[in-house]
Amino acid sequence: MAQGKRISVEIDAGALQSIKDLGAAARAARTAAGESQGAAATRLGVHVQTIGRIESGEPGVAIGHVFGLLALYGITPAALS
Repeated sequence: MAQGKRISVEIDAGALQSIKDLGAAARAARTAAGESQGAAATRLGVHVQTIGRIESGEPGVAIGHVFGLLALYGITPAALS
């Protein structure tokens, strides 16, 4: 699977924490559903490493993959507020 270019920029500490919080929410929802990272990757159509990167709060993951993973488990941006 091809990966996009990674951009190296300074990310504000608050923004970085928000990314990590999204990852933690995704992990919590996935584990509450009793699914493995592999199952989530298959459902989302991405590599299992992408799920790990999202859940660890890595800032270089495509936002569509992040919100796609959250949506698999019923988490919407409004629910995160």
